[in-house]
Amino acid sequence: MRILVVAYEFPPSPSPQSLRWAYLAREMAAKGHEVHVLAPDLPGDGAGLPQLGPGVQVHRTTAGPIIGFVARRARHTAGRQPPALEPGRVDEAGLQERALRKPVARLNWKGRLFQRVKVLAGLLRYPDIRGEWTAVARRALPGLLERLHPAVVVTSHEPASTLALGLQARRLGIPWVADLGDPVLATYTPWRWRSRAHALERRVWAGADAVTVTTDATRDLLRQRHGLPRGRCATMPQGYDASVGQAGNPFADLFDPSRLELLYTGSFYRFRKPEALVDAILATPGVRLSIASMQVPASVAALAEEHPDRLRLLGFVRHVDAVLLQRAADVLVNIANSDPAQVPGKFHEYLGSGRPILHLGHHAGEDDHAAGLLRRAGAGWVCENTGSAVASALVALRDARRTGCLGADLARNDGALQQYRWDHVADTYVDLLVEVVVRARP
Repeated sequence: MRILVVAYEFPPSPSPQSLRWAYLAREMAAKGHEVHVLAPDLPGDGAGLPQLGPGVQVHRTTAGPIIGFVARRARHTAGRQPPALEPGRVDEAGLQERALRKPVARLNWKGRLFQRVKVLAGLLRYPDIRGEWTAVARRALPGLLERLHPAVVVTSHEPASTLALGLQARRLGIPWVADLGDPVLATYTPWRWRSRAHALERRVWAGADAVTVTTDATRDLLRQRHGLPRGRCATMPQGYDASVGQAGNPFADLFDPSRLELLYTGSFYRFRKPEALVDAILATPGVRLSIASMQVPASVAALAEEHPDRLRLLGFVRHVDAVLLQRAADVLVNIANSDPAQVPGKFHEYLGSGRPILHLGHHAGEDDHAAGLLRRAGAGWVCENTGSAVASALVALRDARRTGCLGADLARNDGALQQYRWDHVADTYVDLLVEVVVRARP
């Protein structure tokens, strides 16, 4: 089957949606399907991201006037990117130096001007500056469809601007599956775009041959908003790469066996609050938190500089290295989003690591999807995201670590986790695509 994926976020972008379709495209191609991707030419070299393999063909266009200019400039400044985390060559002092070497932290006048232009463009373009690719992709799509004759088109959201391309493909007579992930109208949608996001979400719901989401809670929310969809709505979760081995981890020596080593990988958005975790770490002797993130809140960075033995900043870490770090730490920390229906992509990476997870939730009820998933898998502990609750949990985990009993109270269900392997998710996704294609035949 020939599949065309339309994705703004695709390697070299390291975003969660980029990783999702890099893995799905790779696995679909490995199963014998011909996968084509229409994507913009973005800054970056894609180092440390999943290798696509020969069965995936990417068709690049310029990303638009502003990001396109940045992509061209990035080719001349590749050496200014954050250094990679190299096994055996980074000691504690080197980690501190490396974490401070963030090129985006010290912008010259050109960089500051670009940031202002980017913010202004984001105010004018829907849903943000990435929307400038829509006009470019609209012009490229008909010719690509004519040349490839794909059996089906899949659009990857976010950003929401890719959904307009799915509507275009559908008008041209190609079966269309909208991979929404999160709703178009989400808790983080700016107020100026909320009406437009709701209207686009309704058009997609009524126009796509199938809609895929990452959680059942999102599916139920969309049904409440818009009624029954035109086609089928299916849950296709995020996943983990089962091909990464557990033995011979090159980053094992970065963690101290004499204390409880916690690891957080990912971004800090305004709807993820790390304050309770940081306060609890500083209040609990024998515990250290390592943070692998391009940028951390200023308050956390200041405390890490003041307490380097308790809070360790690893700075930017490539995806492949983050996966290996996850397999080397004692406990992985997940901070729940303010919307309990959302589950960060890294949470599924955590599930595939084989390490226990400490989930800090804002919701004690069943509406916390990540908490429910964790309990059913027996893969970790759920804790309220408050200073006292987190501190109490850390004391218990530290003491269990000292006695060699860390995780002994868990009944890990590895069979239940198989459904989150990327190869399994790809199998399920292909079944849906085949169903859509067969149903669309006259």
